[in-house]
Amino acid sequence: MTMTQLTKQLSANDQNDYRGCPAVSVYSDIGKEFRALVHKSGMYELAWRSKLLVTGKDRTRWLNGMVSNNVRDLGVGQGVYSFLLTPQGRILADLYIYNRGDFLLLDTDQSQVENLVANLRRYIIMDQVEIRKAGDQWKALGVTGPDAHAVVSHQITNVKDWRPLQIVETNWRDTQLAVVHFDLAGVDSYEIWLDQATLTRLWQELLKQGAIAIGCNAFELFRIACGVPVYGHDIRERDLPQETGQMRALSFTKGCYIGQEIVERIRSRGAVHRKFTGFTIDGPLPAVGSKAQAEGKEIAEITSAATLPCFGGDRQVALGYIRREFATPGNTIEIGGAKATVVDLPSGQIFTSGQER
Repeated sequence: MTMTQLTKQLSANDQNDYRGCPAVSVYSDIGKEFRALVHKSGMYELAWRSKLLVTGKDRTRWLNGMVSNNVRDLGVGQGVYSFLLTPQGRILADLYIYNRGDFLLLDTDQSQVENLVANLRRYIIMDQVEIRKAGDQWKALGVTGPDAHAVVSHQITNVKDWRPLQIVETNWRDTQLAVVHFDLAGVDSYEIWLDQATLTRLWQELLKQGAIAIGCNAFELFRIACGVPVYGHDIRERDLPQETGQMRALSFTKGCYIGQEIVERIRSRGAVHRKFTGFTIDGPLPAVGSKAQAEGKEIAEITSAATLPCFGGDRQVALGYIRREFATPGNTIEIGGAKATVVDLPSGQIFTSGQER
């Protein structure tokens, strides 16, 4: 069954392009879907993600010299988040890397996959390494929210005490699949990797059990609310790794890799001039690309913005970059005709315990 057939079967309203791939926009109501992610749990097909398989006896040594995080010491069943950089230390791509034993699995957005493959293959010279796209057996379903642990444990396998980015092979109704404890800014989240036929069966079973299907529109609101940057919007090729705040993507002990000299130089000097941050917005929601100035100099830029349909009323939030001298939490600036107040990331302002479930 194709994604279009699954979409029609599940009575989804429409689709749009999301992160390089057609994806279901809304299944029922965007507010209901968003609040399920915040207060309960929701499930979604990760159609916008793409997986690559890296094989060959030199794969680990070679990839460790390509990316910003430590692949060399990655145990079987473990994963890391990483950047691929230019020699000047700028960000070409972000990706997750998993050690599957006989191969490495790379997971990235559909919008990045062609450039990622091209840039990686440029550096395969005398190495015994092969990169290829994964087949239809590598589809993915996500379950996220405060109740995600209970849903996955009840339906698939006990996920108690799992580490972030840990992968466990298991069976569901005599079909093999893999479960990943995903890394989503501290929010309980899991990915189930499986073939398309099993995805459809599991999806339908979860719907029968009361799970709420989530479209990409609600997922995008949730991403912004959590303060998770996405490549192509919040992370661009012109950005430096330390500016993005994604220190989990960097290893300072692994040795040489492309762009390492610049990353290490920034670390030794102590800081970059601007940082990625969150904002709460009072006034009209600033457009993406809106900038703030002070004394004739640009001090801030909006990269993502959203109106969140929370219980008790809508809330407006944004993500973007701000110069460090203005980046103190609680500091307010004028941008796009609105007041933007700096908040730490992950922002978490929507995850309050007293609200309705």
